[in-house]
Amino acid sequence: MKKFLALALSLVMALSLVACGGSSTEEPADEGETAESAETGETGGSGKIGIAMPTKSLERWNRDGSYLQEQFESAGYEVELTYSDNDVTQQVNDIENLISDGVDLLIVAAIDGESLTTVLDSADEAGIPVISYDRLIMNTKAIDYYVSFDNYTVGVLQGQYVIDTLGLDLNDTSKTYNIEFTAGDPADNNAPFFFNGAFDTLKPYIDAGILNIVSGQTAFEEVATATWDTATAMNRMQNILASYYSDGTQLDVALCSNDSTALGVTQAIESDYAGSNQPIITGQDGDEANLKNIVDGKQSMTVYKAVANEAVVTLALAQAILNGEQPGEELTSQFDCECAYDTSSYDNNTGIIPSYLLTPTVVTADNIQEELVDTGYYTMGSDGYPVAVG
Repeated sequence: MKKFLALALSLVMALSLVACGGSSTEEPADEGETAESAETGETGGSGKIGIAMPTKSLERWNRDGSYLQEQFESAGYEVELTYSDNDVTQQVNDIENLISDGVDLLIVAAIDGESLTTVLDSADEAGIPVISYDRLIMNTKAIDYYVSFDNYTVGVLQGQYVIDTLGLDLNDTSKTYNIEFTAGDPADNNAPFFFNGAFDTLKPYIDAGILNIVSGQTAFEEVATATWDTATAMNRMQNILASYYSDGTQLDVALCSNDSTALGVTQAIESDYAGSNQPIITGQDGDEANLKNIVDGKQSMTVYKAVANEAVVTLALAQAILNGEQPGEELTSQFDCECAYDTSSYDNNTGIIPSYLLTPTVVTADNIQEELVDTGYYTMGSDGYPVAVG
């Protein structure tokens, strides 16, 4: 089985990528075959994979859907891919249709992790395995595995970037800084992990008075942004700037959980901030507009999650499930990227969901070329801005 997975993984990065960030020196198999079938003449993967993505309005989900579809089809599977326009009812209908169409396995990135219990219980009754993709789906025993990045670490990386960039020292309280938080969608199970990772990392400096939250908005519920909406994040930051910073009080850090909220916060700072400094602005996802802002010095960093790698792990996991196996720690040995098997962190209220968690990367203006372009995830446009491949 290990040989099968290793060979299969050598095929699937059809977008000039290979499993978990390497570059391939092998000849690819013909379209519609797995790498094993190219060597042995056996048929490749067979069956139908249903993929339910939340929306096309966020750039990253277009990349996720594209990578997943490309890789499963390259491995020989039929794929049905749906996008639900951030409409929970539509996603329920989409999943119902996938079940009716007789898919052999479901991969679901939920709009609202609390709202899919009934439809996924139907999948379970039909004997269809379900992989919860990127966002943990709650309150159903139908979830077989969870594939995501280490979401708490995303926030830790953002918080640590602030510490390192400002040179914060708990033994030196002579310098103080002002910070505001912008978190993600309350319906997204990942959003509290992102926020808590950042807040927990910075809390010692907040408690010491080195970092001050002038607005006093410290709870996730106060700083959350419904549907990760850029305009909502912009409006909230405009209100904060008008209420607490209009007298010239300096804002040093705007810690944003992802790039779509960072885009709105950046727009608010450009239009409404009375200070003369450029605040540190964090993000996540590597959206093209935000990478442009990083190149231009408007955004400081983004935490990049190589979703091509996430799709590779999902493919290998799905193949093992469809082969009747119960994959565990041993599957991680097939990947060149950092991927941990976790059986303690993610409880969806029906029990712990075995999880495969990838490690994200900090991207700044100094390493965009190395981390995004040299790895093949992006190309560098003639205007000096990165463009996503695919």
